[in-house]
Amino acid sequence: MSLQTPEHPFAEFIKILGKGKKGSRPLTQNEAYRAMHMILTGQVQPIQLGAFLMLMRIKEETSEELAGFVQAAKQNIDVSACRVQVDLDWSSYAGKRRHLPWFLLSTLLLANNGIKVFMHGAGGHTEGRIYTEKVLEILGIPVAASITEAEQQLLRYNFSYLSLAHLCPQLYDMINLRPLMGLRSPVHTLVRLLNPLNASHCLQGIFHPSYRQVHQKAALLLNQTHMAVLKGEGGETERNPDVECLVQSVHGEILDDELWPAIFTRRHLKAEDLNPLQLTQLWHGEIQDEFAEATVIATCAIALKLLGKANNQIDAHMLAEKLWIERDKQSLLLVN
Repeated sequence: MSLQTPEHPFAEFIKILGKGKKGSRPLTQNEAYRAMHMILTGQVQPIQLGAFLMLMRIKEETSEELAGFVQAAKQNIDVSACRVQVDLDWSSYAGKRRHLPWFLLSTLLLANNGIKVFMHGAGGHTEGRIYTEKVLEILGIPVAASITEAEQQLLRYNFSYLSLAHLCPQLYDMINLRPLMGLRSPVHTLVRLLNPLNASHCLQGIFHPSYRQVHQKAALLLNQTHMAVLKGEGGETERNPDVECLVQSVHGEILDDELWPAIFTRRHLKAEDLNPLQLTQLWHGEIQDEFAEATVIATCAIALKLLGKANNQIDAHMLAEKLWIERDKQSLLLVN
């Protein structure tokens, strides 16, 4: 008589998600935390991980699930080497396809005006997209390879980009399963909410509009007291000036929805040449591009309002425009 194989502890979570239309349900925040903790600590078999990620993908994540995932992830990220107080957390995971990542100039504009911006992301998981890390390298802007290096860059430049590969290799490996699976997974969502260095303010971009409120409520559960999320151009944290932009935010325990109007009455065509060096040329004033300039200023304005540097949209836009006009055109990054 053969002995029955005991059920694997992680099977509990697959059963919760996979019992069909009537029997399945979302995970609670605690269950999501325990599931992600097991994944990140190597207690899950590859076949279980694949099943879990795809079951989550089919039903889509709840705010409670995302909050639990993020709590587990943050416990597996050691940032004790960085003691800098970051002003703005900026996630960059989508990559750009139709336009260049003009939002990078928004972050550098903020950094050059004394706001410490920490950016984290991952590149290469979706074919045909331009990723932030590669663009920064092309522009000659140093990319951090560790938390310690990120701290040094924040102190020197008020800006640092650190890949998820250095923050949490397990999450980085999972996000790069996309070519194998053919679909995004909950990891693509949770990494945007990480705020690894516990910045006082967080700005996030998503692609699917329905995820705005999910992010907003997850941020509330995570006690992220100043956070804003928008449907960004291409899924990045970038305001498209051709269309109106709904920004959903958290301030303390207050949830707020704010509609920013379109700047142009007509849509601009997709750029024919996606040469990242155009970012430098625009900054130096060597080329003129109304869409690019409006994108930089409009994105910066949302960040300034979130940071409390302006009380309303008009003042935020005017301040962003002033910072852009008065920028030091000689250098993308100013040394403190």
